[in-house]
Amino acid sequence: MTVPFLRPVALALCGAAFLLGGLPASAASKKKPEPAPVEAPLVDLTPEQVSNAERVHVGDQNCEFSQMVKVMPLQEKPGYFRLHFKGRQYTMAPEPTTTGAVRLEDKKNGLVWIQIANKSMLMNARAGQRLVDECVHPSQKLPPALEPLTSGLPLSEPLAHAR
Repeated sequence: MTVPFLRPVALALCGAAFLLGGLPASAASKKKPEPAPVEAPLVDLTPEQVSNAERVHVGDQNCEFSQMVKVMPLQEKPGYFRLHFKGRQYTMAPEPTTTGAVRLEDKKNGLVWIQIANKSMLMNARAGQRLVDECVHPSQKLPPALEPLTSGLPLSEPLAHAR
């Protein structure tokens, strides 16, 4: 003998379980795995981009707060770079600048690596924020003889002879 009010309650519980994503194991195991995303082929670089690529400092770079960025040339496509930061990898292409700075971009992820004479930084261009700053490649370090001249100078006050 069936109790008439149990049927609607059972149907309601099954419907709620379905809406919350609770599927029987047999139904869940029949799902096909999603294919890995296919990356678009990398475009050929312009001569200006290739020229900028030649100035990129490659290797490990120590950054602020004991963080590390590694920039390595992409073997499959000369002129491109693979940037490693916090366990993730980004494919970066050199972009022209008007300032002489080296600029690498990953337009898909909105990241920009900027390298100037004494440091480099990684920015999230979409959010307009720095992800890491004060990254220094060994070739960007000042010679020890010049360090005392620059250390300890307040950045907010002008030098006495500049007045």
